[in-house]
Amino acid sequence: MPRIELTTDVQAVPETVFDACLDVELHTVSMGTASAERAVGGVTTGRLRAGDAVTWKARHFGLPWRMTVQITDYRRPYGFTDKQISGPFGRWHHEHSFTRNPADSSATVMRDVIDFTAPMGLIGRLVAGLILRPYLQRLVARRNAYLAATLARLPRPADETGAEMSGDDGAQVGHKTV
Repeated sequence: MPRIELTTDVQAVPETVFDACLDVELHTVSMGTASAERAVGGVTTGRLRAGDAVTWKARHFGLPWRMTVQITDYRRPYGFTDKQISGPFGRWHHEHSFTRNPADSSATVMRDVIDFTAPMGLIGRLVAGLILRPYLQRLVARRNAYLAATLARLPRPADETGAEMSGDDGAQVGHKTV
């Protein structure tokens, strides 16, 4: 079974990264225009939560794709899993995890582990290993880079400089104390 493992450093706290990864509109924008990916069923706006399902419609390799995933193993802010409940893959299991960066407590190490299979037996295994795995790895890496760049533009939480912070989302809303 092909596996994709990606690690991305994000300049935002885990709570913020977790929430961003479950935001339907941000997901749509992060996928770019090439695939024309959009939510067409289930939860189509806002933030996905435990047990929610969303159906994505997109174009990949010039073909229309439709995939419904459900959010499982929801552990805010540490991680969640999305699993295909219908769609093009024989299996799709995508674990997202978020840990504080030990070198920078206001940053997050985001990790994606995706296990998938393609249908059609031996031919599907060949296509998955030779074509789908590299394609999907680039797609998820591009999405992660977009998320990291977007979240890096947000205000950072308090640190040793004396900046104040409020709220539980990790966004800086205060000022520097003197």
